[in-house]
Amino acid sequence: MTQVYTDDKIIEIVDKVRDIVSIDRENTHGNKKINHDNIAKMWSAYLDIKVNGLDVALMMVLLKTARTKAGCHNPDDYIDMAGYSVIAGELAEGENNND
Repeated sequence: MTQVYTDDKIIEIVDKVRDIVSIDRENTHGNKKINHDNIAKMWSAYLDIKVNGLDVALMMVLLKTARTKAGCHNPDDYIDMAGYSVIAGELAEGENNND
């Protein structure tokens, strides 16, 4: 397969993902863990099943994946998927360190 993105484009994408999960973003949207745990509480109440913050991050990856199946190509879907994957990894690492 021929490389579609240049190295500069890849760095640009990685920088966007870093911005999504950065401390600066937390200043706007709040702490990632608290935010995902709050969403999990709401989803748990609505679904009447236990959902945790890690589940939320992983399901957001699935939501973004589903969006790629409809409509036009949107590069932000893939950037958001990567961001939620980073958050999921961070939350999973935190859970493993609390065992």
